[in-house]
Amino acid sequence: MIAKLRLLILPTDKAIFRRVLVLAFPVILGNLSRVLMNVVDVAMVGRLGTKALAAVGLGAVLIWTILSIGISFRTGVQTVTARRYGQKRFSDCGLALNTGLVLAGMVGVVLAVVGYKLAGTAIRFLIDDPAVIPLAIAYTQWSFVGAACITISYAFQGFYNGVERTRIHMEVTIVSNLLNIYLDAGLIFGNARLTEMLAASPMGDLSFLSVLWSPFDFPALGVEGAAIATLCAAVWMIIHYTIRGFTQEFRRNYGAFKGGFNREILKKEVEIAAPQGFQEVGVMVVYVLFFKIIGIIGTLEVAATQVVFTLAMASFLPAVGFGVACATLVGKALGEEDPERAAISMLESVRWSVVFMGTMGILFLLFPRPILSIFTNERAVIEMGLLPLRILGVVQFFDAVGLTLWFGLSGAGNTVFPAIIDLSLSWGIFLPGCYLLGIVFDYGIVGPWLAFALYLFLYAVTITWKILKGDWKEIKV
Repeated sequence: MIAKLRLLILPTDKAIFRRVLVLAFPVILGNLSRVLMNVVDVAMVGRLGTKALAAVGLGAVLIWTILSIGISFRTGVQTVTARRYGQKRFSDCGLALNTGLVLAGMVGVVLAVVGYKLAGTAIRFLIDDPAVIPLAIAYTQWSFVGAACITISYAFQGFYNGVERTRIHMEVTIVSNLLNIYLDAGLIFGNARLTEMLAASPMGDLSFLSVLWSPFDFPALGVEGAAIATLCAAVWMIIHYTIRGFTQEFRRNYGAFKGGFNREILKKEVEIAAPQGFQEVGVMVVYVLFFKIIGIIGTLEVAATQVVFTLAMASFLPAVGFGVACATLVGKALGEEDPERAAISMLESVRWSVVFMGTMGILFLLFPRPILSIFTNERAVIEMGLLPLRILGVVQFFDAVGLTLWFGLSGAGNTVFPAIIDLSLSWGIFLPGCYLLGIVFDYGIVGPWLAFALYLFLYAVTITWKILKGDWKEIKV
């Protein structure tokens, strides 16, 4: 019994335990900067009122319903790159990047056109509030303009993570997020109102900071300005990633941007990316319908859900860092034909994720009101979000396991099983549960969040069973 407890609590392999942290830490810092950006984004938009907050919430879910397919490009490139890295076939790492960039760019352009044209129809389907609809459409259309930048940046991430250079991901993410926050402040409020807000800050007179925005004549664009700021930051990410790729290290060692389109690698990347692409889009459609159900319940509930969802993304992102490290180490170990090392890498990654997400969960359970107050000063929104945030706190513990093992299984090359399970549970349990509990049984906002918790619990249990089965160790990439 004591031995089993030691296995659960203490590291099995201290070297791998440390390596997971070394690889994950830059990703976590980058993701935390993204969290800060999201917090600032929502906090700024929240100052425009409940309608604006609801518009951004609906727009963000719709955008990521389409652009979530970009995550599959990261997985495809990273899985192939990490496996070739472990096999010491370094030139193929560069080919994996080149091929992934072409594929991601082509798909990104298509997504941009389709998303822009369908934005109005989709928003009107999601909500019928005449004050929210035009705000949400403007935000969504501007965001879709940068779709290709998002998909291409995911391909870059996959390459740099696959060759264990996660610091580049951190560097690019932090710089782009700082740019986003700067442009958010200027384009949402404009120079004049921004100066007034800084002068009336709860922290004292901060009007001296307005000099940072004074070189430019920023117009007050409101919600639309938030989307334009995000677009500019996405363009910068591509520029930054490309500059890093042209350095001597990556040109000489991996042949980045040399060669070109490789059909064999393309086939591998598509085999890995396609199931995950269907998974991401299919699940995000469920989240759109989740927001639709919340919208039926009420606009106030949509605003509260947007705030809690932002916190959900904030709490998940540190675990994404450990998941990225897990996928890289699993792919590399399998490339070195060491499946046991791959299994230990999964275990140590899960251990780190549970610590981080569990800590966030405890904070959500104990201090929901102060946390929600960071995002909005509207008392009704805060009161509405209290119980959903506590439910999210409970979710953290088992979602840490499911999320990390999903990365591990993807790093091994198995994206089919997670896709089937995720789509089955989201459409078969989560979505019907949202409608039944939220609308039919009239539990209000709490009903859909309870369905969300059940869905993630069942997913974690199923993925854990698949990992313990062990057949992923035989996958060839």
